[in-house]
Amino acid sequence: MTYYIYILYSENLDKFYIGSTENIPTRMKEHLWKHKGFTSKAKDWELKYSESLTSKTEATMRERQIKKWKSRKMIEKLINS
Repeated sequence: MTYYIYILYSENLDKFYIGSTENIPTRMKEHLWKHKGFTSKAKDWELKYSESLTSKTEATMRERQIKKWKSRKMIEKLINS
C-alpha cells in the first residue's frame, strides 16, 4: 500500500501543516470540515506538496524528519523543488 506525506498551507494563518496519510483527498476533507486539531483554526488549507512512500513506517519517519527541521525556509525549499 502507498502512503503519503503532505504539506498544507493556510494563507489566513500564514502557517504550514505537515502530515501523513493513506488517502490525501479524504484527509483534506477531514482537515477542512471535521478536524478538531491544529487545522481547525482555518478553513483555507491548500495542498502544497506531497510525497509517496511504500510503507506507513517510512511515511511516519519522513513526516518526523520534516517536522524536526522547524524551518520555514527548508519547507518552502522542499515545496519549490
